[in-house]
Amino acid sequence: MLIYLNDRFVKEDEAVVSVFDHGFLYGDGVYETIRSYGNRIFMRDQHLARLRRSADAIGLTIPIPEHRWPALLHEAMTRNDLGDERTDAYLRITISRGAGGIGLDPALCQTPTLVIMTKPLTPPSPQTYRNGVSLIVAKTRRNLPSALDPQIKATNFLNNILAKREAIAAGAFDSILLNWESHLTECTISNLFFVRTGRLCTPALSCGLLDGITRDIVLSLAREARIPIDEGHFGIEAIHKADECFITNTSMEVMPVTIVDGHPVGVGTPGPLTQQLHRDFVANRAKFLEP
Repeated sequence: MLIYLNDRFVKEDEAVVSVFDHGFLYGDGVYETIRSYGNRIFMRDQHLARLRRSADAIGLTIPIPEHRWPALLHEAMTRNDLGDERTDAYLRITISRGAGGIGLDPALCQTPTLVIMTKPLTPPSPQTYRNGVSLIVAKTRRNLPSALDPQIKATNFLNNILAKREAIAAGAFDSILLNWESHLTECTISNLFFVRTGRLCTPALSCGLLDGITRDIVLSLAREARIPIDEGHFGIEAIHKADECFITNTSMEVMPVTIVDGHPVGVGTPGPLTQQLHRDFVANRAKFLEP
C-alpha cells in the first residue's frame, strides 16, 4: 500500500507520524471515509464538504486546496491499482492538528498532518443482505452534543468504540446508542432506520447523530417513492415494536437488521420496504458518482 503523507506518497512502512502528533496524543483531528464504484468516487463533493465542515468546527486548517482533491484521490487509487472494473476502492482521509509540544493549546502545532490511505473495498456478503444482521442497544450513551458535537467527524472515537465492544461481547453486528434522554440516535458507524405501519422512521439530527451521506440519499429516495417519513425522537420501545429495521453507511449501503436485543424485528427477515429502498439505491447510485 502506498500512503499519501503530508505532501508525497510513501510506502506503508515509511508512513510514520510523530509521537508528538496531537492526533495521537489527544484525538485532535477529523476524518472522512470515501468509496468508489469502479473508478468513480461516490458522493465525493459531499464527503469533502463534510470534511471541511468538521475541520472548521475545531479550527483546523486543511492543508490541501479544494481544487486538488479530485486528482489526489484518483492518484491514490491509481498508485494502489484500485478503483477499476475489478476492485472498488476504500479511501480514508485523516487530518490531525499535527506535531507539537505536549499540551492542549492548538497553537503548539504549526502544521497539520494529512494522511490518505487506500485499500480494496470489501462489501458485505450477499448472504448478509439476505439474512440481515443483529443489533443490541448499548449501555454506552451517545456523547452529549453540547460536549462533543456528533456532527464533527472527529478522530476521537472512544464513545463509539465502547459501544462496539458491547456489541462484540454480545455477539452482535453492532450497537445502537441512546442519547442523554434515552432516545435512539445511531449505530457506531451507521445511521439507523426502522419501519412502523408503512412509515419510514429515523432519529432526527437533533437527537445527536452524524448526518450520514447515505442517510440523506435514502430519505430522498423515500420521498421520491412517496413513502411517509418520520424524523423524530424515539425510545427503545419503538425499535422493539418495529416491522422492519435497517442501517446505512457508505460502504454497506442499506443493510437489513433482523434481530435487536435478541428478539426478531417483525417476522425476522429483511422487510419489503428495506429491500425496495436498497433496490432503489442500487438503481440510482450512478447519479451520486462523480462525472
